[in-house]
Amino acid sequence: MTRTYDFAAIGVGPFNLGLAALTEDLDDVDGIFLEQRAEFDWHPGLMLDGVTIQVPFLADLVTMADPTSRFSFLNYLKQVGRLYPFYIRESFFPLRAEYNEYCKWAARQLTSIRWNTRVETVTHDGEAYLVHTGGETFRARRLVLGIGTEPRIPAAVDQGPFVHSADYLPNRERLQGMDSITIIGSGQSAAEIYLDLLNEIETHGYHLSWITRSPRYFPMEYTKLTLEMTSPDYIRYHQALPMDVRDRLGREQRNLYKGISGDLVDAIYEALYAKSLTGPVPTTLLTGTALDGVIWDGERYTLALEHQEEGRSFTASTQGLILATGYAPRVPSFLDPIRDRINWDARGRFDVTVDYAVDKAGDEVFVQNAAEHTHSVTDPDLGMGPYRNSVILKAITGREVYRVEESIAFQQFGAPKADIPRQLVKQ
Repeated sequence: MTRTYDFAAIGVGPFNLGLAALTEDLDDVDGIFLEQRAEFDWHPGLMLDGVTIQVPFLADLVTMADPTSRFSFLNYLKQVGRLYPFYIRESFFPLRAEYNEYCKWAARQLTSIRWNTRVETVTHDGEAYLVHTGGETFRARRLVLGIGTEPRIPAAVDQGPFVHSADYLPNRERLQGMDSITIIGSGQSAAEIYLDLLNEIETHGYHLSWITRSPRYFPMEYTKLTLEMTSPDYIRYHQALPMDVRDRLGREQRNLYKGISGDLVDAIYEALYAKSLTGPVPTTLLTGTALDGVIWDGERYTLALEHQEEGRSFTASTQGLILATGYAPRVPSFLDPIRDRINWDARGRFDVTVDYAVDKAGDEVFVQNAAEHTHSVTDPDLGMGPYRNSVILKAITGREVYRVEESIAFQQFGAPKADIPRQLVKQ
């Protein structure tokens, strides 16, 4: 008799890895996790020395759902003998390499993950989903899609040996052998790469440019009332807004989670200041500048640029081109046979419910980090992963396995349901 799992999770990034950790010790939940890679590895192309993640250590795989879990970051530190050094360090923000090692540590203990397993197609037999891989078929009542995003490449760039920021480290040595390098983009990755290349600019002798369409190098906003937007309260408010309003807010809110950490902005300025003591630094920083076109002649790029505030067009020549242009959600082709079971919005994206379901039944197919257009800044936030997994598990099991905190914000999002009464003031 074919085994039928409660759910099959496709893709194992941090969010589905968290779901695997939260279900590992549940006797009444039977899930299988399928990942085409041989092991867990988080953003290996950006594993720069000394960089940190942009959320506190509490935003690990499990803590915000289950602080007692054996898969917490603090337990990892204890098991590897690093808890006291982390305590003495007095920083909430783990190193990126440290977070990656933590995830690998958790992954090695999880029995439900099948590595080296590529999903080719998903069908439905009338009662359950059939997940077909190269040599095996898994049957499950529900699906949890955690395939992640893919590098966003501007339409203007379609030729030449450009490098997306996701692949920076494997290409760093080659880039540093060039006479000029240009970075396009404005977020944390662009800033980290710029500082990394700036630090060795005298050693290699290249000219380094950093060009962004944004009107300034936005620091990430990290004030407490703004952080309340990563909350169940804001999820419900934002998800209920009309699609056009959500899309507009998505554009306006990018600096809330796609900006640069303030410490990194300051470190870049300090590096520029120190290097300027011995003369002009061979670097160009341009804001408010859009990339309109790219020509590759076999040796160099010519970039067609427009300064958006002045409305003036100009060109720039560069030998190396790095695109720190972020990532875009994707709809995998393996879903084609069940597209008719899924809800789509008017722009061809997943139409995601407040509980992260995208299927017409409303409780069969769930998505991880594919709902930025409906759930806003909360969707890619590592700290909201355990909340989302708690919600998904509640839908799968019909019970609240981990307490779901429904309202945590002091502020109210949206108009009140009734008029605010006039406050009586004593005379």
